[in-house]
Amino acid sequence: MSMNSLKRRGQSPAPASGISDTENAFFRMEKINKSYRMGEEQAHILKDVDLSLERGEYLSVLGPSGSGKSTLMNIIGCLDVANSGRYVLDGHVIEDLGEAELARIRSREIGFIFQNSQLLPRLTAQKNVELPLIYAGVPVRERRRRAREMLERVGLSDRMGHTPNQLSGGQQQRVAIARALVGNPTLLLADEPTGALDQKTGRQVMGLFRELNDEGRTIIMITHDMNIAKYARRVVHIIDGVLTEGGGTADA
Repeated sequence: MSMNSLKRRGQSPAPASGISDTENAFFRMEKINKSYRMGEEQAHILKDVDLSLERGEYLSVLGPSGSGKSTLMNIIGCLDVANSGRYVLDGHVIEDLGEAELARIRSREIGFIFQNSQLLPRLTAQKNVELPLIYAGVPVRERRRRAREMLERVGLSDRMGHTPNQLSGGQQQRVAIARALVGNPTLLLADEPTGALDQKTGRQVMGLFRELNDEGRTIIMITHDMNIAKYARRVVHIIDGVLTEGGGTADA
């Protein structure tokens, strides 16, 4: 995506490298620490994590099992809070918010995509996509329209009435992506989104992520797989709770 196209969408271009320290960044973490007590000892999971990104960036957080990436994902997604540090998401100072406000951000501002699609097995694809809108109190006609549009967007216009067991793994993940998008969140947060898929289907799903980013969606993807991480336009590495900037790529 060119700098001019970003400017036309009213977005700032992603930094070429380095961790941005811009005060007005869309997303900013400063000195984030997280620890848990395990018996007599304190386990330090995240250590002075600094991370920021601009609206419209596509970032991968790459790390092995036990590196702290899942804990970081939970804090980014407002599912957990840090012991110390500062986290600002689209103007919201997260550590200052109560549980009701955090729940509102989770439901309206963050679209979650997990390794297993987590679809409700007895509901059709369309009904699964409608679920976030039901919780948000969107009227029936409007939520049906929006769900259909999102399923068409991910290439499933002919599968709207199918239940998950009538869909392939890749189709199920596309339904999950449509569900994450239907509320028009400011951030898509994907946790190992191709972990349960074969290689070919995984490439197709990652191609869809690229398309969404080209449209201006802000995406953070958590993964242990370099082959998946390289689809993002910027990569950071996490090992033993320490975050470092890596090389981004745009030619996967």
